[in-house]
Amino acid sequence: MIREYAETPVDPGFVDRALDNAVRAPSAGFSQGWAFLVLDQPTDIERFWDVTTTPGELPDDWLRGMTTAPVVIIPCSSKAAYLHRYAEPDKGWTDLDEARWPVPFWHMDAAMASLLILLTAVDEGLGACFFGIPPEHERATREAFGIPDDFDPVGAITLGHRPPEEAPSGSPTKRRRKDQADVVHRGRWSS
Repeated sequence: MIREYAETPVDPGFVDRALDNAVRAPSAGFSQGWAFLVLDQPTDIERFWDVTTTPGELPDDWLRGMTTAPVVIIPCSSKAAYLHRYAEPDKGWTDLDEARWPVPFWHMDAAMASLLILLTAVDEGLGACFFGIPPEHERATREAFGIPDDFDPVGAITLGHRPPEEAPSGSPTKRRRKDQADVVHRGRWSS
């Protein structure tokens, strides 16, 4: 997760490759209930930061670095796409009851698609960061960019070139990565 970017523009071909990979993510029932809002014009990016931050609040180091990204992608999920897909004859349900879903796969599948964007950035030697849009700014984000009510922003992804002398930042500088033995359980969960 890169939190500051070089001034070098991102090749639009890269953005298209990242999105091409994203739409190949798995989705329950091949529902494909995702959409991606690409902001790659300076005025759109400035508007994004205007509507997702609190007016008059001084930016911290995180925000100052993140606003240097030349591309912001807002992945969205559509619960309706999944509920309607599973009410189709080949799925066997006849209603739109979401109680059958053990977890909201619409969000999970959009997250998997987002991860493919992040991995494409790594493969290309670029930087990226996934982060949440504060709930108190979601309505303004929807209105500013015309996001329809049947799609929910699940976060945002910044993309750009890494700065030449990037220093580690964020939580990894304060916390260690958990060892695999602490998070992988084989055959049975044990303490």
